[in-house]
Amino acid sequence: MRVCLLLCRHVFYVYDINIQEKQQNKKVFCNHAILISGSPPIVLWHGMGDSCCNPLSLGTIIKLLKRQLPGPYILSLRIGSNIVEDTSNGFFMNVNHQIDYVCKLLNSDENLSQGYHAIGFSQGGQFLRAIAQRCPNPPMLNLISIGGQHQGVFGFPHCPGDNETICNYIRDLLRFGAYESFVQNHLVQAEYWHDPHKETTYRKASIFLADINQEQTFNEAYKTNLLKIRNLILVKFLRDTMVTPHESEHFGFYEENNTSKIIPLRESSLYLNDLLGLKIMDEQSRIKFLESDTDHLQFTDQWFIDNIIPYLQD
Repeated sequence: MRVCLLLCRHVFYVYDINIQEKQQNKKVFCNHAILISGSPPIVLWHGMGDSCCNPLSLGTIIKLLKRQLPGPYILSLRIGSNIVEDTSNGFFMNVNHQIDYVCKLLNSDENLSQGYHAIGFSQGGQFLRAIAQRCPNPPMLNLISIGGQHQGVFGFPHCPGDNETICNYIRDLLRFGAYESFVQNHLVQAEYWHDPHKETTYRKASIFLADINQEQTFNEAYKTNLLKIRNLILVKFLRDTMVTPHESEHFGFYEENNTSKIIPLRESSLYLNDLLGLKIMDEQSRIKFLESDTDHLQFTDQWFIDNIIPYLQD
């Protein structure tokens, strides 16, 4: 309710400043299970409109992981002092700031020192890829992106849960100017907004996605670091009503100036020029292209057990 009121009064900027002041005091929080034995640690990053500890989303995933694996240490990332802040930061906190803080958090966690598996849900998928590229220590083992938008989005046709008011406001901001500096720095979804009709502007102004996709200055470390992970598991939802285009979940995207044609990963310049090492990984069978014939994140427990658990066991 507080977030909605702030949005309605058009003062989310002030709210974001308050959050950033707390972040400057290094108040990054998390929720985790105690390591008992067995399988490698697991780090989770939730999606837009969700939080670390929602019993109906990541809470369910954590219980499932505990049932299926031998006592894993599970770190479910929470950015903020409570669930409200964690949720709002998924809309309003500069993604690069989030990445910086999570890097420090992971590096300081002794339970992760020997490596960890990472699972990103929706936008958490591309955020954890940024972690792999920018923060190689502690080492990430398998990176599992469940519905992550690795080539960005060009539309928000549907919103999660009860966040329609927030999403309507986001749509207004994106129409106002997704690549304006103010919007880029204060709206998470603008940072992976990819307009195929404004490719030059996108590459120049995007402060997050264009950087991690090597579309600005080439960063050799990004490629070197991503190649260090064992496998990249990409899950695409075939009936996705939240991600446009849903092919972005497999690194596909619209052809420039043509939203009727999708360029798949293997035909993209990112792959052909091997800017991130994806071609190398693919040739080594280290990219796993998975699908779920459902809407966004609407997989069943059994699907998760059959398709995801095997990548978390060692």
